[in-house]
Amino acid sequence: MTNTASITALKSWLIGQGVRAAPRQDLLNGFCAELVNHGVPLIRMQLAQRALHPEFGGIGFSWTRAEGISFEYFRRPDQTREAWIHSPFYAMISSGEAEMCADLTTVEVERFPIFTDLRAQGGTSYFAHWQPIGGEGHKAYKHDSLYREGVLASWTLDGDPREAEGHRAIIRACFETLVVVLSASGNREMGRELLKVYLGRDAGERVLSGEIQRGSSQLIDAVICLFDLRGFTALSEQLPGTVMVDLLNDYFGHVVEIIQAHGGNILKFMGDGVMAMFNLGTLEEDAKAALAAVRALAPRMEAVNAARRAARLPLADYTLALHAGEILYGNIGAPNRLDFTVIGPTVNLTARIADMHRTVERSVILSEHVRRAAGEDNGSLVSVGRYMLRGVAEPIELFTLWTKEASAGTA
Repeated sequence: MTNTASITALKSWLIGQGVRAAPRQDLLNGFCAELVNHGVPLIRMQLAQRALHPEFGGIGFSWTRAEGISFEYFRRPDQTREAWIHSPFYAMISSGEAEMCADLTTVEVERFPIFTDLRAQGGTSYFAHWQPIGGEGHKAYKHDSLYREGVLASWTLDGDPREAEGHRAIIRACFETLVVVLSASGNREMGRELLKVYLGRDAGERVLSGEIQRGSSQLIDAVICLFDLRGFTALSEQLPGTVMVDLLNDYFGHVVEIIQAHGGNILKFMGDGVMAMFNLGTLEEDAKAALAAVRALAPRMEAVNAARRAARLPLADYTLALHAGEILYGNIGAPNRLDFTVIGPTVNLTARIADMHRTVERSVILSEHVRRAAGEDNGSLVSVGRYMLRGVAEPIELFTLWTKEASAGTA
């Protein structure tokens, strides 16, 4: 097959994958296999794209003829600077050149450490190129802008280096099509991840599935959890804002990890507090999961405070309230600004219960509804009395978790 026929076939294949919304990993794995099928002696491909992720600067895909495709997230360039500045990609972005070619059978193999590794793997030719996306061209990019929107890719061949240009021509001709299809797929994946990060796992999935109409909601049974850092107001008056942000991130990171590990969903952060929901199928499952999370949280918070105390960082304690019942879960807000959240008497009563920590002198409080729902899992729960709560017509019995860790603190 001629180069022209191969290019046409490969572009058509890429467009077909884009129409089918193939995931990036499958798309790249298939494209590398297609290149080999069209006579390109490809032994290795590496490709990088920005990740648009709170923790990571980009995502890297690696394909080899022997092992297929793999991927990993990597830190931003300033976090992996030593390896980054000695890479061909860094050299290309620094110079503003759109591509780089190298014959690995000549002294060019000494130009970068990676070239020596590729030669040892049987590589004879190296080809790299990159394509920014958006208004800025190659020259406008800074060399530490790996996380800017665009695609960087390298291709290592093991054929006769004298024939490499013909193979490069095929790859080069398909690259823009690959970038467009890959970017569309990447944007879908990034959108999905960002919705989960900013809305929560469950709410993000619901929005992606089409639950986006203002007022659309459903009644569900769930356990509502309100977590608050105690003493935060006093700390905020004493400490710089950046220190307070670091404190919140530290504690919230552990709280979110434990809640999610037990099947809970984070609904929102409210200053120094977290609202979460357990909705696993039945109220019994929800209550048991919530109580398991509370039990796991106490020793974790002790460990966090021990580590912060050793590092001479400011400390905070916490309070937590649980209540179970029917809630309205859905889209609330204005036409151009919606929130996927929960409302209803159950949510309001959870807030009233959270106000009782000082009265009952316990850090963890839960309602009789959670105790009933937990069934056999309520042996470690003890009553702290019946109370008339503001805005509630009938008295409600409150309980605390009787463990050394959870009951040692007083509010």
